[in-house]
Amino acid sequence: MEKTLSIVKPDGVEKRLVGEVIKRFEDNGLKVIGLKMVAMSKREAEGFYAVHRGKSFFESLTTFMSSGPAVVMVLEGDNAIERVRDLMGATDPQEAAKGTLRRQFGSNIERNVVHGSDGPDTAGFEIGYFFHALEIAR
Repeated sequence: MEKTLSIVKPDGVEKRLVGEVIKRFEDNGLKVIGLKMVAMSKREAEGFYAVHRGKSFFESLTTFMSSGPAVVMVLEGDNAIERVRDLMGATDPQEAAKGTLRRQFGSNIERNVVHGSDGPDTAGFEIGYFFHALEIAR
């Protein structure tokens, strides 16, 4: 079983979409095995998104991600990474397929409600960033 990380971003929390996001994942066969609300500091957001340091959107992204609470979760299932990314849709809500979370609830390329790991290595780093072993159900 593959594991991945997803985040309901501050805009999703503000819009009260946490339950809807989890329901979509669970309805599509993914199992939540770790879940918590976090309030990232600017420094913590910069650490999480360090791979994007130096890119034009880094400052605004890390400011946004530290602007309010977010819900982080570890999901497990067959092809979990690909399935989560399919359910989220393209990063830009205008380009996301109909029925995806980002198309339905996202406002723009940054305020797009959800984040999901883009590969196994990224998922390993991201899960470890927010969870220690005892916080993940086995």
